Amino acid sequence: MTRVSKSGQPTPQRKSGRGRAAFGYTRPGTYEELRAVLSSGTVHFPKRLRQVAIFLWQHPGEVALGTITEVAAQAGVQPSTLVRFAQTFGFAGFSEFQDLFKEHIKGSWPEGRARNGSAARVPKASADLRFVEGLVAASQASLARVAGNFDLARFERMSEIMATADLIYLIGSKRAFPVTAYVSLSLSQQGVRNALVDNVGSTAFDQVGCIGPGDAVLAVSFSPYNSITPELVAAASERGAKIVSITDSTFSPLVKLSDAWIEVIESDFAGFRSLAATLAVGMGLVHAVVARRSP
Repeated sequence: MTRVSKSGQPTPQRKSGRGRAAFGYTRPGTYEELRAVLSSGTVHFPKRLRQVAIFLWQHPGEVALGTITEVAAQAGVQPSTLVRFAQTFGFAGFSEFQDLFKEHIKGSWPEGRARNGSAARVPKASADLRFVEGLVAASQASLARVAGNFDLARFERMSEIMATADLIYLIGSKRAFPVTAYVSLSLSQQGVRNALVDNVGSTAFDQVGCIGPGDAVLAVSFSPYNSITPELVAAASERGAKIVSITDSTFSPLVKLSDAWIEVIESDFAGFRSLAATLAVGMGLVHAVVARRSP
């Protein structure tokens, strides 16, 4: 029945939220459809909802298995923000939205193991051993995720760009720096010229000052995204260098700057995040570059 306001004019009915989402998309029916919407580049979230989107993208297992309170705490937002995010996509609430993630990880061994660690298998183990095994399980989950969703076309494009470059610049800060440092070492050992941007003495922008159109950049960055890495990559792009990157979501500022990029999502345990999968992809790039440069 149509409602009538005090002025006698009919008032619009509220939509149930079960048809089309706020962004004009049909409500996603699967996790893959949700990812397609998030990666489309047409959705622009306010700060808190963007924070939720990044967490959901990177941790589908945690979203599927956690309570709304647990997921909100891990994402660094209030539970009401999760509800608001779900309603934005046409769901009545978080519980209904969470079903997408439950279906996605059903039967997924790596996700469950990364979440539960190995305490159930070794109930009497020391705290130190449980911690180490938890990190090992997180690393295994990260590696399994890469192996199960490896984008070969993007990887080959990245290795081709790096193989044809005059000089390869490697950019990564904080947690990403061990990855770029090891890739630099491995390239050098294979006779491939490269420059590690280490920002010693706050000289990072000077270190990329001579970059040119014949060069390439391999950038590595994870959320929360450090500002200096995209700033350095933007400077290199302006000078005509080709950009390839390893990052953990379509929301990374490196994505728009890159000629090619590959997604690597690392699992964490007790606040510590693995680098196993990122290093594996990095070593794969070294191997592919050397193979392409060989006569």
